[in-house]
Amino acid sequence: MEPSYACGLVWFRRDLRASDHAALYHALRQCQQVHCVFVFDRAILDPLPRADRRVAFIREALVELDAALRRQSGQAEGGLIVSHAVAGEAVPALAEALGVQAVFTNHDDEPQALARDAQVRTRLAAQGRAFHTFKDHTLLERDEVLTLAGKPYSVFTPYKNAWLRKINAFYLQSYPVERYAHRLAPRPAGQNAPVPSLQALGCDPTPLSPLRLPTGSSGAQQLFEDFLERIERYQEARDFPAIKGPSYLSVHLRFGTISPRLLARTAHALSLTGQPGASTWLNELIWRDFYFQILAHHPQVVEHSFKPAYDAIAWESGPPAEALFQAWCEGRTGYPLVDAAMAQLNQTGYMHNRLRMVVASFLVKDLGIDWRWGERYFAEKLNDFDLAANNGGWQWASSSGCDAQPYFRIFNPVSQSQKFDAQGKFIRRYLPQLAGLPDAALHTPWLAKPLELHEAGVVLGQDYPLPVVDHDTARQRTLQRYAVVKAG
Repeated sequence: MEPSYACGLVWFRRDLRASDHAALYHALRQCQQVHCVFVFDRAILDPLPRADRRVAFIREALVELDAALRRQSGQAEGGLIVSHAVAGEAVPALAEALGVQAVFTNHDDEPQALARDAQVRTRLAAQGRAFHTFKDHTLLERDEVLTLAGKPYSVFTPYKNAWLRKINAFYLQSYPVERYAHRLAPRPAGQNAPVPSLQALGCDPTPLSPLRLPTGSSGAQQLFEDFLERIERYQEARDFPAIKGPSYLSVHLRFGTISPRLLARTAHALSLTGQPGASTWLNELIWRDFYFQILAHHPQVVEHSFKPAYDAIAWESGPPAEALFQAWCEGRTGYPLVDAAMAQLNQTGYMHNRLRMVVASFLVKDLGIDWRWGERYFAEKLNDFDLAANNGGWQWASSSGCDAQPYFRIFNPVSQSQKFDAQGKFIRRYLPQLAGLPDAALHTPWLAKPLELHEAGVVLGQDYPLPVVDHDTARQRTLQRYAVVKAG
């Protein structure tokens, strides 16, 4: 295929890798020369705290991406152009400065991203330049999985079955970027600065995580290889936060330092051999696609309940609600599993998936607080924050979303603790002040015997708070609160 453009520009965003990359592949095939850019978008960065682990993660990924592009191009002057500006303005300006005929990038279906891309498309069109976008972040997207009536699915299991019927080698194959990498262009003079430091971006140096999260494509590959050695146990291990059960790849999927096609292709092949762990993990990848297509078809979920009737629920408000919310944020609820989970989030930027469900249910159905408050807090803290999955998870927990748990299903934080952290290993790791309590008392310190508390050096209300609510009482209030939905 002869290139149709003399020069093109690839705009990297949530796809920070140099291999199996849809937009890069199509640009290299269609252009004689290809420049690459990443913009630290001020529209996204400026509202963030000065110390943000995600910015540090992106920066480390870009250093590796820049080196990979230079290596693939075969020239030291190759690599990534990196700027710190408003992306909606900077990309058209750079396209004009470089004299490219087309800009290539991958889809992003978040409402703000779609608005930005529409702005970029309009500005490029005014310059006489094309704007091409491609599917890369998901396996199947938008209108690729529809009901027989041509409508998007709103229930996961039928969606999953349709997804599995449709998926095949075509959708799972890699893009052979390397075949055309000789068309990567050297960076022009003035655009060949190294990836800026965090300080140059106005950010504080940030330790990525006490979890020592490996970064970049090499870090993602390291985690993936480690996970493959234990994927057969995933189905049993994934619910227990004290053991090494998950893949820990969520942040790498979020920023595209690993290809979702590689992950799905591997999981799909293993699941066909009858391996339940791989099938369960593939299900999680399908859930990810499911939530992305919900966001694409129902952008109103960003602010509203997927089920409109749930917007009629009267949540707690005023200073008492704000105090309860603050106790939840800071891990001071008096329920050890909830508090340990919030400590994990605040200290590391990561939270185990089972615990995400537990703390979300506790906020909404024990404290009676609007799910949107919790969603915003997770958005600020999670290394792997992704609007589609975060919104989908919170709406699932609050019963307001598509295919959500029934409103009367209310997690008991004590029984969840006893079931999934029976020996208290996770709780002791993040709540060391309770470490001396015997296992049985660790889940309910307020019921511990005075001697147990004394020997553990715990004074309730001083070393560790008393419960902010009684679960059984809160459960009854929640059933009354949700009666408006049942009545509707």
